[in-house]
Amino acid sequence: QVQLVESGGGLVQTGASLRLSCVASGLTISTYGMGWFRQAPGKEREFVAAINWSGSSTNYADSVKGRFTISRDNAKNTVSLQMNSLKPQDTGVYYCAAGSYSHRVGDFGSWGQGTQVTVSS
Repeated sequence: QVQLVESGGGLVQTGASLRLSCVASGLTISTYGMGWFRQAPGKEREFVAAINWSGSSTNYADSVKGRFTISRDNAKNTVSLQMNSLKPQDTGVYYCAAGSYSHRVGDFGSWGQGTQVTVSS
């Protein structure tokens, strides 16, 4: 059974940092592109960041470029998202996903349950 479990969310103030982690079980992430997506209340799930299987390529949404960094540790079957200079518009449920190296929701077949990130102004 494939499981992706996110952690590290919380309530922070504008300008703070958070580090999200996603641990996979039942799946060897080294053969997958990994991504982070987020969903705010009343909005569609949106792409945040992706990393290819080796970690040699990354892609970011324009809204987070220069502030967020995605990384992976295939030996630990883990992917992380370092989020700096957080803004209220970063608020949402953050999901880890395994699939292709892509920005499209439909290209990811396995999803975590999500972790809430709330940034207060």
